[in-house]
Amino acid sequence: MLLVVDVGNTNITLGIFDDKNLIATFRMTTKTARTSDEYGLFIRELVLSREIRPEDIDDVIISSVVPNIMHSFKNGIIKYMNITPIIVGAGTKTGIKIATANPREVGPDRIVDLVAAYETYGGPLIVIDFGTATTYDLILEDGSFVAGITSPGIRICANALWSDTAALPEVEIKKPDSILAKDTITSMQAGLVYGYIGQTEYIIKKIKEESGISDIKVVATGGLGKIIADATEEIHIYDAALTMNGLRLIYEKCKGRRS
Repeated sequence: MLLVVDVGNTNITLGIFDDKNLIATFRMTTKTARTSDEYGLFIRELVLSREIRPEDIDDVIISSVVPNIMHSFKNGIIKYMNITPIIVGAGTKTGIKIATANPREVGPDRIVDLVAAYETYGGPLIVIDFGTATTYDLILEDGSFVAGITSPGIRICANALWSDTAALPEVEIKKPDSILAKDTITSMQAGLVYGYIGQTEYIIKKIKEESGISDIKVVATGGLGKIIADATEEIHIYDAALTMNGLRLIYEKCKGRRS
């Protein structure tokens, strides 16, 4: 079995693959400082909670955008899983051609999503990851990643709204039935969600316009992305497991076990 780990700015998402089947997923917060012992024991307990023996995990692959936890996190896996994990980074074999100005600046999280989207759906593609930040990435038919856009995630926008305005409460992020809000809570929800739908549709439109590619598939993933994907025809596919599958595919490339 393979343990895949996506270390994001807000959450650490873990998945277990039995061959190509994703049989379990877990989530833990990123921002809590933990020792290697805490990480290792916590991961073992998560695995055991799904009636999977940690000894049945053959390998681990990690993508991380949070370098300051990686020493403890990696050592926790080594100590408690007895596995030295593969860390996705510069030089990792992915099959994606990075055709941007500074390839080493491209985050591993983006590469993982691009690998999964391209292998699964083909190109050209716009891949949108609604995470702590929202990323919009363009990959061409030949697998070249040529452009990326980064914007504040919807939760960052929401936190700014109620943190910086003393009279506004914290609200659930969801799409109200109408943009014509009649109370404070739904007015905030309408502004957040409908505003983000508008941003998403406009960025997709501009990518198509400036790239000259009008016939392009749009794939979305990540956190609150389903809310946006369900509300616009500009997004064709929402794939919640995109990152997990991308890590599996990169692992197979690294090990030369593609079938």
